[in-house]
Amino acid sequence: MADKPKRITDIGAPHFSKFLPPVIKKNYGKWKYHEQITKGLMKHVSETGDELYTVRIASPRLVSTDFIREICDLAEKFCGGHLRFTTRNNIEFFPDKAQVEPLQAELKKRGHLIGGIGYGISNVVHTQGWIHCHTPATDASGVVKAVMDELHEYFTTKTLPARVRIALACCLNMCGAVHCSDIAILGIHRKPPKVNEATIANQCEIPTTIASCPTGAISPNPAAKSVKIKDERCMYCGNCYTMCPSLPLADAHGDGISIYVGGKVSNARGPARMSRLAIPFLPNNPPRWPEVVQAVKHLVEVYAKNAMKHERVGEWIERIGWERFFKMTGIPFTYQHIDDFTFARETFRMTPTFKWE
Repeated sequence: MADKPKRITDIGAPHFSKFLPPVIKKNYGKWKYHEQITKGLMKHVSETGDELYTVRIASPRLVSTDFIREICDLAEKFCGGHLRFTTRNNIEFFPDKAQVEPLQAELKKRGHLIGGIGYGISNVVHTQGWIHCHTPATDASGVVKAVMDELHEYFTTKTLPARVRIALACCLNMCGAVHCSDIAILGIHRKPPKVNEATIANQCEIPTTIASCPTGAISPNPAAKSVKIKDERCMYCGNCYTMCPSLPLADAHGDGISIYVGGKVSNARGPARMSRLAIPFLPNNPPRWPEVVQAVKHLVEVYAKNAMKHERVGEWIERIGWERFFKMTGIPFTYQHIDDFTFARETFRMTPTFKWE
């Protein structure tokens, strides 16, 4: 039997092993423990006794080639040409022990923020916002910059009871992990899409547009070769606009931001949990979004003052009860907080069961 051709398997991104620092390649799978030395420095120790040092800095999500060249030059000078980008857009360098202090001094000299390790706030995961998303209810990069400018001390020096993961999604499609973050900033539309009768017949495929709605709020309007919107069924997600440009959703006065709390991905000390509504609406006030910044800062400060060590935001709320959470934070409990969606009873302790003192 003729030899079969060897199957090609490396058909995705280049294999990661080509880019590992020597100390990681040597000790791959043999790490014994790690310890946090400072908010921006961590040490990993291998079973062989080898040590790996990690220096972390904050980075914006969108960068220029000049910024990348600067980072690469630093990695070449202090880390043998190795670095990595984390899922939260942080940058991590891997210097030898002797190069840790010189690298940190050079980073500070160039104005880079060192931190984000351990019990505090790391970089914010966020979506595109006004940069190039077509359905945003708010910006992403601008809001994140304003929030982190106010909370940067929790990235560099201040310690919290546990990690606090903040995420932002600029619309209800939530491609920014806001459904499972300690504090989530969510852009929201509050008005259903408007049908542009003059263009819809030529721009949109009616059956596809109808099928795009997850709540069945869109129905055909054969007489006008168009569609009808049932306002009370609309959840303002923007899926229809993605399929049909003749159904614009953005509204300068109706769009804004809501705040969710209590989510997490980790299963430490308890299962992963979904975020839950805390603040129904805050206005869009660029370029600094003062109402949003103050709300997030207040939530962080109340949590920092009252949570027990190792307790994530959702675990703290579960311990004290949602009733006390609303009282301690001063957030008004309104009709928007009432659970009225299908299967709410199976997924949450419903708000009608709250016991107010």
